[in-house]
Amino acid sequence: MPLPPRPLVVLLLALLAGTAQAADTIELKFDELVRQPIGSRGIEFSDKLLAAQGQRVRMAGYMVHQEAAEPGRFRLAPRPIMLSEEADGLASDLPITIVLVMLDPSQAQRIVTPVNGPIQLTGLLHVGRSEAADGSVSWLRLQLAPDALQP
Repeated sequence: MPLPPRPLVVLLLALLAGTAQAADTIELKFDELVRQPIGSRGIEFSDKLLAAQGQRVRMAGYMVHQEAAEPGRFRLAPRPIMLSEEADGLASDLPITIVLVMLDPSQAQRIVTPVNGPIQLTGLLHVGRSEAADGSVSWLRLQLAPDALQP
């Protein structure tokens, strides 16, 4: 049996690689982040979220609009949120399920233009308490690859 033409083989291999990469990506929804119903121990992260720690995940949500954009990072929420840092400071009462999205370190000074409407992001998930130099605390972080956002 003759082999298929070389361009077809390359295309098939590329499609298979893309399928394998997509299969390695965990779809994670905001309503899957904490155990339901909330019990006597309070809010607890779900088994699915904890199993996704350190894995490549895809999440959809809304970019949190902030008066003062932060270089190299922004927040992702399940619904549209607007923060007024000048009046309230960085709200410490944001839900625990807000995801801090971190750009690649090579883009640490980049300011991301706010996007209206839902967005979908793929990156490496980090779960656990982390305190930034400015004192803000995050429990969920999504580290993006350098090519994750278009310039």
